Amino acid sequence: MRLFFILFLSSLFMSACGTDQHHNKKQTLDQLLAAYPDSVPLLIQKGNILIDSLAFDKALSFGAKAFRLDSSNLEARVLYAECLINKPNRSADDIFRAFTMYRNLVVKAPKNVDALIGLANTLVMLNDNDNAFKYINKALRLDKNNRDAYILKGTIYREAGNLKLAISSYETAVQQDPNYYMTYLQLGSLYEYQENPICIEKYMTAYQLQPKNVEVIYALAFAKEKFGEVKSAQRLYRKMTKVDSTFADGYFHLGYLAQFTFNQPDSAMFYYKKALRVNSQHVPSYHNMGLLYEDRNDLANALFSYGKALKVDSTYQISKDRVKVLRKRI
Repeated sequence: MRLFFILFLSSLFMSACGTDQHHNKKQTLDQLLAAYPDSVPLLIQKGNILIDSLAFDKALSFGAKAFRLDSSNLEARVLYAECLINKPNRSADDIFRAFTMYRNLVVKAPKNVDALIGLANTLVMLNDNDNAFKYINKALRLDKNNRDAYILKGTIYREAGNLKLAISSYETAVQQDPNYYMTYLQLGSLYEYQENPICIEKYMTAYQLQPKNVEVIYALAFAKEKFGEVKSAQRLYRKMTKVDSTFADGYFHLGYLAQFTFNQPDSAMFYYKKALRVNSQHVPSYHNMGLLYEDRNDLANALFSYGKALKVDSTYQISKDRVKVLRKRI
């Protein structure tokens, strides 16, 4: 599970480059970085913007460079540590390095809220929730409205299986920052787990904030499908394939609805084939194609499709079960 707590954006550092402030306002951040590639304040600002949009892999290069240029800069150290614990394929060494950096930062700046929350986050990753809570509570004593502190509390409660307190913490985080879509996704997933249709409301809010984010569209579409709003789900899956034509699950669910809800087997086959064109490893599409072939009494192609599914995932039980049944019929 990935932890989604993000540092607040740094203040604008346009005057840090030694250029005219009025002139800087007319330039974009990227233009300023092109002109002043070694400006630590600009690197920090860019890194934090990328982190806030969850682009951790891109943020890492900016955080690492800012830290390399000025390792004594508090914000640069916080940014780099944040990048380390959220980078793709992070290692145990990355987590421990970030923990060490945050721990040293808290010693030097015991009232730095970002450092306190960062240290708490690494402690969660190291399975030390008791001490994590201590630092979260220290951060909240300094800033009682800190969104990320409540998100991290919610994450701890969720991992512990206390869904009531997890939901309460995420709801409090929403009150602090109603424009952060990830919190609504977290809430939606918990309500969906409880089979509570209020999850649609939470996903819808995330969708309104991020209408072109395929993960958000997918979450909303799946919840609508699950709770019977199939026409609306179908429209959302179609939108998802337009936003990202390489997202196989969008085509798969269109096929699934065509097959099992709208009784349109030809459309279902069309969408499953599209899903497999963009992802040749999409096991459920192979399996459901097998079911369609069975309905046509084309047992050879049904077995072939199930075989494709099992070639990708030899443990895919429902395909194994169908193969056993069909072999008895041949």
